[in-house]
Amino acid sequence: MAEFTPEAFRKELISILTYWEEHGPDPEKGGFYGRVNYENQPVKDAERSVVLTGRILWTYSLAHRLFKEAKYLTLADRAYQQLVKYFFDPEHGGVYWSVKADGTPLETKKQIYGNAFAMYGLSEYFRVTHHQPALDKAKELFNAIEKYAFDPVNGGYREAFARDWTKTDDYILSKSPWVKSMNTHLHLVEAYANLYSVWPDPKLKKQTADMLEAIITRIVNPKTNSMELFFDEKWKPKDHIVSYGHDIEASWLLFETAEILHDERLIGKLKKVAIAMADSASKGLAADGALNYEYDPETKHLQTDRSWWVLAEQMVGFYNAYQLTNDLQYKVKAERSWDYIVGKFVDHEKGEWHGTVKADGTPVKGDKINFWKCPYHNARACAEMLRRVSKS
Repeated sequence: MAEFTPEAFRKELISILTYWEEHGPDPEKGGFYGRVNYENQPVKDAERSVVLTGRILWTYSLAHRLFKEAKYLTLADRAYQQLVKYFFDPEHGGVYWSVKADGTPLETKKQIYGNAFAMYGLSEYFRVTHHQPALDKAKELFNAIEKYAFDPVNGGYREAFARDWTKTDDYILSKSPWVKSMNTHLHLVEAYANLYSVWPDPKLKKQTADMLEAIITRIVNPKTNSMELFFDEKWKPKDHIVSYGHDIEASWLLFETAEILHDERLIGKLKKVAIAMADSASKGLAADGALNYEYDPETKHLQTDRSWWVLAEQMVGFYNAYQLTNDLQYKVKAERSWDYIVGKFVDHEKGEWHGTVKADGTPVKGDKINFWKCPYHNARACAEMLRRVSKS
């Protein structure tokens, strides 16, 4: 069994940070590479995503807050400069979804998911630097999202827009008429909460609280305590596919959001939701202690791949349920998650984590860094566990 201690989580967090420090920065074009392959070789002309850039910014800002090391602030500065210089649309506001390696705009759609991660990184960067332009940029994104994406009639937020914020049929993550999604709301409420922690604005608080309510009444299925994934404008779900990783991630993120808002009514409500969602996600656990990826109740198809981000989130989610209940079954599930991570996901030879592990425990030799493979899930999980286990 892997050592389940604050020191073990600190060690792995520093290992992740060191990997990205050594392999992420692009010395020629600046910023960070958009892709690094399994052999740790950069793909120099790979596109760069706002998701990756925003998550790197958040990760190294958090690292500096935790460890107070200058090198982490230097890397956060590097991500901040890349984000502000290349991703912000000077004409229409908001951020692009992707840019070319040289910084030229590539996919200019206004994806709310991408804007959320830019906001998330900027707010964390402001927390450690007090650099006012970073907070101003985060506020700018909040105002744009509220102006263009918020649905005042049905509640919630639309998924994406054209560059000039007019309607589009291609949402990148989905297609019309599925104009709202679980994933965007989950990470937008997370970004709003992080912004609120450094900018306690009344409107921001109200919109964050309202979004929490929308998630637990519209997105979480009350019969299954699992989340639906895609919706039309009036919240009709596309299907009933279960994403176990998102469910366990939401179980702790939504509760944390209520705590950040200091709303006792929501805290009480979200405590019950968190436990119910953790129990629901537990149905996806395999005998080896890892969550399967996805299940379609209509076709009975179970996607059995294990993903690096799912394992990271299940560890935090189950430990959060343990902290809320003192029920040892959840602590055991968190410990088994960590054991699987250390044994199957951590690449002890080449560094970082494998992105995917097959059901038989075989790692898939995929990219170490790419559009979606970021240091956010695993670094955050280690930071969360370091904080939580230290309190025990």
